[in-house]
Amino acid sequence: MKLFGDQNFGFGCMRLPMKDGQVDIEQMNEMGDTFMADGFCYFDTAHGYLGGKSETALKTCLTDRYPRDSYILTDKLTNFFFKKETDIRPLFESQLKACGVDYFDFYLMHAQGAENFDYFKKARAYETAFELKKEGKIRHVGISFHDKAAVLEQILTEYPQIEVVQIQFNYLDYDDPAVESGKCLEVCRKHGKPVIVMEPVKGGSLVNLPEDAAAVLDALDGGSPASYALRYVAGFDGIRMILSGMSSIEQMQDNLSFMKGAKPLNDTETEAVHKVCEILRSKNLIPCSACRYCTEGCPKQISIPDLFACMNAKTAFHDWNADYYYHEVHTKRGGRASDCIKCGLCEKACSQHLPIRKLLEEVAAEFEKR
Repeated sequence: MKLFGDQNFGFGCMRLPMKDGQVDIEQMNEMGDTFMADGFCYFDTAHGYLGGKSETALKTCLTDRYPRDSYILTDKLTNFFFKKETDIRPLFESQLKACGVDYFDFYLMHAQGAENFDYFKKARAYETAFELKKEGKIRHVGISFHDKAAVLEQILTEYPQIEVVQIQFNYLDYDDPAVESGKCLEVCRKHGKPVIVMEPVKGGSLVNLPEDAAAVLDALDGGSPASYALRYVAGFDGIRMILSGMSSIEQMQDNLSFMKGAKPLNDTETEAVHKVCEILRSKNLIPCSACRYCTEGCPKQISIPDLFACMNAKTAFHDWNADYYYHEVHTKRGGRASDCIKCGLCEKACSQHLPIRKLLEEVAAEFEKR
């Protein structure tokens, strides 16, 4: 089944061009028209993006202007907007109305992780989505995912009806212990689920590189930092769609210049990307190896390596998503950095001999600001 046709590149509509607090409709029209004219047609939104303005902008700029069979539209069910099963259908209908369509091509259970998955199950969100599919209001049901690979394995095992999975994936997160992008991709492959990639440039971190890292890519054949990041992702089997959250016509034009007929990185480019990773990781403040010896006896069940990975992502890469992982993933099932009682068991177990108690204070100061 060809869920996406010949497409491999999607317009992520979370970071649209803004003007005076509203979506810049003139520029959005130009971006959408340019995107469609180049043969691309996949658009991704969610009810909470830009406070609801993303959905309505797509109605104005896309669905009111193009035939329904000329584009693929994805929306999502987000936990902030429902509390129980009976809330879901009215919310869903309001999303259809906001987007100006009578069905969604894809409808994703948004930001799934261990805690969110339980929330969705209690509200029978998956069952409701499958019912809406039977009614023709959803063509394909999927998930967007933010957690460890083991949780993804659980979800896909419990709901084999899921047709597609959206994960965070880029060359820095591939083996990051806080995100486990590579392992999540393997789980999707195991279950035969096509993958949609979000954050291929890590929230802009792989575009706005430090000078020494940027110099490595500049020494190649003239591609932009974004081009190497997106083409890296395009080289993995199982990845069928790559989203880019473009917020200007210039970003759109740059992305289209290399994503139409995108070629995977060659050996020289791959080596350069690995060098960029080394440079970025050398800037980490916490040289944690994620051996996890420190977590075994922690009386507060603090997931120390994951919190350190979040700290590194935020301080070295300015990753906006680090706060999400800290608050919504890694401290939901265990303690926060500030919960440390300074017993010292972790430092006795640490293979890198890190001053963990002091480092946790720094993590708490960064992520638990009042």
